[in-house]
Amino acid sequence: MEKKDLTPEQKRVMWEGGTEAPFSGKYLDNKKAGGYHCAACGAMLFSSSAKFDSGTGWPSFTEPANLANVELKTDSSHGMERTEVTCKNCGAHLGHVFNDQPNNGQRYCINSVCLDFKEK
Repeated sequence: MEKKDLTPEQKRVMWEGGTEAPFSGKYLDNKKAGGYHCAACGAMLFSSSAKFDSGTGWPSFTEPANLANVELKTDSSHGMERTEVTCKNCGAHLGHVFNDQPNNGQRYCINSVCLDFKEK
């Protein structure tokens, strides 16, 4: 999918740094095996084997499928310090990563509208 083919909601989230409403994303409860790709450029981002139910309302992953395809940036918007996750290939905003899981684990909190799932 090219940038011009994105829905208005995808453009708002991916290019304006927005967030989809919690518990509204199409991949929140997806339990199928496969890969999650960038909806804008198709880069492989996350594997279903790293997905878990965080209870936060967004698809959550313990790690990217390929670290070379994601970029982490400091995000100081909205009066807080967070780490933004972007697609390294096209620069699209995907969500944020938090260090709030047991045993110093990470939670990649990603908007469903930024993803395109390809089943195995």
